[in-house]
Amino acid sequence: MKRALVLRHLAFEHLGTLAALLPAYGFEIAYHDVGLGPLPLAEIDACDLLVALGGPIGVYEVEDYPFLPEEIAAIGARLKAGKPTLGICLGGQMMAAALGAPVAPGPGKEIGYAPLTLAPVDNSPLAPLDGVHVLHWHGDAFGLPDGAVSLASTPLCPHQAFSLGKHALALQFHAEVEPEALESWLIGHTCELGKAGIKPGELRRQAAIHGAATAHAGTMMFRRWLDGIFA
Repeated sequence: MKRALVLRHLAFEHLGTLAALLPAYGFEIAYHDVGLGPLPLAEIDACDLLVALGGPIGVYEVEDYPFLPEEIAAIGARLKAGKPTLGICLGGQMMAAALGAPVAPGPGKEIGYAPLTLAPVDNSPLAPLDGVHVLHWHGDAFGLPDGAVSLASTPLCPHQAFSLGKHALALQFHAEVEPEALESWLIGHTCELGKAGIKPGELRRQAAIHGAATAHAGTMMFRRWLDGIFA
């Protein structure tokens, strides 16, 4: 079997829909909980697919989270080698930083379900998300690395996703989250929601309306990207 290594920064920010999808492509899945032990550098380099997931820290907070430089460097080495890499939220920001693009706090937090404006890119892996509300949950934003293609935007975030060749996809938003899993986010991020003045009930309402469609369209998006590499 092919091996997918998942760099996880929070227990409840996991693969979501990808957990069922990746085995269908012949992957066995291994998680590494970043910060709880040495980074498995050899495995990061050798795995068939690397997935870097989200978390509530910034790539620039290296004094408080000293594992970040090593993690970013390992992701950068993999990208330079052209090896399949997927980054979601913090994971996408680390990809951008590894490629030399700026990552910094944006003009405001984006939290909640809202649509994307897709860029007019031929054969974009994001095409299944046209008109679909995805889950946004971030305050930082990444710039566009040299050689990368911007795939989507929102009014607060000019680069919501980018691709680098066929092998690399970085997403600022979450299309992997299943609506039934949202409650763990509402509990785990209660302090952030309170500071942002967002009531958990509003996100539950949005998830009831959009969550299933988001998960379905997100699965189609990930399939489209995986087909371009592993089909």
